Amino acid sequence: MSERRHRNLERRCAHGLLSTLVLCAASTLARAAPVDELPPLTVPASQAEYPGKMVWAELVTPDLPGCERFYASLFGWTFSDLRLGRTTYSLARLDGEPVAGLIGRSLPRGERRHPAWLTFLSVRSVPAAERAVIAHRGRVLVEPRRYPQRGEQAVFADPQGAVFAVLHSASGDPPDLLAAPGQWIWSVLLTADTEAAASFYRGVLDYRIYAVPSEGAATHFVLASDRYARAALDPLPADGRERHPHWLDFVRVTDVEAAVKRATALGGRVLVAPRVDRHGGRLALIADPAGAAIGVLEWSQSSETGSVK
Repeated sequence: MSERRHRNLERRCAHGLLSTLVLCAASTLARAAPVDELPPLTVPASQAEYPGKMVWAELVTPDLPGCERFYASLFGWTFSDLRLGRTTYSLARLDGEPVAGLIGRSLPRGERRHPAWLTFLSVRSVPAAERAVIAHRGRVLVEPRRYPQRGEQAVFADPQGAVFAVLHSASGDPPDLLAAPGQWIWSVLLTADTEAAASFYRGVLDYRIYAVPSEGAATHFVLASDRYARAALDPLPADGRERHPHWLDFVRVTDVEAAVKRATALGGRVLVAPRVDRHGGRLALIADPAGAAIGVLEWSQSSETGSVK
């Protein structure tokens, strides 16, 4: 993801978000999952490590069958369910390769939280990441835990409250290539103080930070590692109802208008209608039938690559 492309994302990702990021996935698994049952991240295994890359996402939802139908039809994902104690863990695959995990869990009666995807970032050492989070005034929400097939993972909150997970994969990270349609392609952190967030994530994940010029007073950043842009830091919308900092992940699609139309036909909602990217890409934000927000991004092979200098 290039700096130029980020200029086309920074405004569009900061409008109309309705979901509240909640910590559910990793804490549920930490209580319920036998330590040897979480599936590996990549098949076949490799030794690849790309620190700072978004490598996985998990969603806790009160309607697991409905979400399976939604994402299967929208992105072509297939699902296989695992029983982890009292928890159902649904492994999503694209063309046979693991892409995400969905967890079925009913919300307590009267609770009005929206489900949310939990973003997992690759690290070389989870304990080292934990120490860095604490040193930079973040919080440990789920302490590091090792799963033989998956690897070691933990869940943190940055100083502004945005929840994210880190993972050191036992089977290597997914290839560092342009995402295929149906795969994760980009992540954005919407936050109240982008400069403070940039300092935190640089300290924890050793990102290179690129400031992005903008017309307004707010500062926007790109987080990069291994010469690839990994994510963006954008300010929360000044006029939006959603005031809580949170991560938002995008899936690549071949036709963003068709994806939005399909999402609404499947019971989803449009949060941000399709918008034109200056370099030919198009993106939109949608919510699945249970309310979890997710981005869709149309990105052609002829567009700029994600490398940075």
